Amino acid sequence: MGQKRTIATSASEERLEKLLEERLNPGSNQEIIDKRIWDLFGETWCVMFTDLSGFSRGVAKFGIIHFLQTIYESQRILIPVLDEFDGILMKDEGDSLMVLFRNTNKAIQCAIHMQKACKRYNEGRVDEEQILLCVGLGYGKILKIGDTDVFGAEVNAASKLGEDTAKAWEILVTNAVKENADETTDFDFEPIAEIPPGSDGAFRLVYTLEEPKWVVL
Repeated sequence: MGQKRTIATSASEERLEKLLEERLNPGSNQEIIDKRIWDLFGETWCVMFTDLSGFSRGVAKFGIIHFLQTIYESQRILIPVLDEFDGILMKDEGDSLMVLFRNTNKAIQCAIHMQKACKRYNEGRVDEEQILLCVGLGYGKILKIGDTDVFGAEVNAASKLGEDTAKAWEILVTNAVKENADETTDFDFEPIAEIPPGSDGAFRLVYTLEEPKWVVL
């Protein structure tokens, strides 16, 4: 299975490289080549970027091995949540994850449940052992190259929101995510001032970390 994935990714990358080389040729019709690239690789996804708050500062204070353990623990508790909500983990780099979802509401619910999983994990732990998660979500047509990389305005916006703008416990989304989310009483949106390039709006998800309480009558 790993070999098939490698072949598929390699074939996609080679095809893209050939089209980009053709696009650079003098006299090439870039509009037609661009359409071919989008026809081949254009797909609609909800993309998630996660980041751990205070990671860089913590490394300087407590050492890299301590925080390698933090990364390991964060993936141990978060990846099962991704699986539960049908997220596809595309990349993990340092303390960040890049994940794709077909369904926008599943991506939102996944982000909420990831934060809840972190809250449960953090209970009783000292500050330096806690996992403080930041999440950014974007939605739209992107270029997906095999199973290794994605490109597009919403990818860049989600990355900016999740890795740079969001604070601990925050889930920030682009306007496209808000517009494509189903109406629900589980969460709401409030606008934020920092709108990432490539998006026409950005919002903070309003949600609760409290688990529902069952009342026995």
